[in-house]
Amino acid sequence: MTDCPRRGVNRRIIVAITGATGATYGVQLLKRLHPMPGVESHLVISDAATLTLHQELGLQRRDVESLADVVHRNRDIGASIASGSFQSDGMVVAPCSMKTLAAVAHGLSDNLVTRAADVMLKERRRLVLMVRETPFNLAHLRNMTAVTEMGGIVFPPLPSFYHRPATIEEMVDHTVDRVIDLLGLENALAPRWGGMKSAPDA
Repeated sequence: MTDCPRRGVNRRIIVAITGATGATYGVQLLKRLHPMPGVESHLVISDAATLTLHQELGLQRRDVESLADVVHRNRDIGASIASGSFQSDGMVVAPCSMKTLAAVAHGLSDNLVTRAADVMLKERRRLVLMVRETPFNLAHLRNMTAVTEMGGIVFPPLPSFYHRPATIEEMVDHTVDRVIDLLGLENALAPRWGGMKSAPDA
């Protein structure tokens, strides 16, 4: 485990990658955070996410861990990010499996991902869950409602098309940039909506 924070840090962001489809969102978020001055990323990868990273992106766990400043094992419930005394500015679960959502909604802190998410909620810090499933059943919807009522942000990574993406990468980047905005980080790469350039013909 790497646990050597870099100097000059004034913002700490926790990124968790769980076993739902959409591992690219977590990877791209780490890539976006890495060059940001003063931002330190803390990463947790679940066992199921290790499989998904390999299946969807052809990546090994170590490939993704190299993108983070600090890496924690999901079974290390005594890690720094498991305590409210650890000063962090936000956490993103990208993607967030329905199992992880349910655990967060019901306060089941049985691993480091769910414990760190619980800390975010109890300390009233920003928690973003990029939930991935379709269609939603009633249990999914109720769990999303519960997390929202506790102050978390449920952010299904739904692509938008008004900026006319030409590639999957552009669609992923646009979604990740919106999450970075939610974290309150400077993000000059994100395209901003400036209104419609012209009206359709009558």
